[in-house]
Amino acid sequence: MKNHILIVNTGGTFNKFYDPISGELIVDQESRTLEEIASKWLTSFEVIDIIGKDSLEMTNQDRLELLATLSQTEIEKIIVVHGTDTMHFTAEYLADTDLEKQIVLTGAMVPFSIDPIEASANLASAYGFLQAFKEKGVYIAMNGIVSLHTDIVKKRVEGRFIRR
Repeated sequence: MKNHILIVNTGGTFNKFYDPISGELIVDQESRTLEEIASKWLTSFEVIDIIGKDSLEMTNQDRLELLATLSQTEIEKIIVVHGTDTMHFTAEYLADTDLEKQIVLTGAMVPFSIDPIEASANLASAYGFLQAFKEKGVYIAMNGIVSLHTDIVKKRVEGRFIRR
């Protein structure tokens, strides 16, 4: 399973869609976004859906659930689709463990359902990185940058991620 990639979908803006009844953006908990992207690519993904929250609502219990999910899989190359507001907290949490895996967190500032470009590009960056890079660790793939989680920061005033 060395070249197999698992996507763990935790929610976040990446997965949000407009609910015309409530008038709100709701986190899709059924991976419709990832399935739509996969249907256009030449490959398919193995996806696990857990948590299903905006990252501002994520708790330490949610991060523990994510860690348990990552620990239990034999797959060593993992993409975590995560909300951008607390992505760095989750990356730090995972980096402080003894997981011997390559983990790339990615997400989107704008929902795929509104504008599919950013979400698709971020996922493609994470996927390509895992295909080409071999070093274990926790990384972030956002806005055309893929690097160790300690080297990337969300610049809120610009609405994007940058290198530190």
